[in-house]
Amino acid sequence: MFTGIMQPTHLIILLAVALIFLGPKRLPDAGRALGQGLREFKDSMGNEARPRLPEPAETADEETPAVR
Repeated sequence: MFTGIMQPTHLIILLAVALIFLGPKRLPDAGRALGQGLREFKDSMGNEARPRLPEPAETADEETPAVR
């Protein structure tokens, strides 16, 4: 039914090796970093460019000169 790397036994072995090398404390951080890297890669491969967000407007306090 399952072929290749996606066999359940292969996934269990990969998880066990990752747990041995990284340890239980660093495994969530490694998964988070991997997910963020994949998300950034997917965003950079997208054909349509995202428009930049507008810069925040300056407040009225910053525009008025200080009175002395």
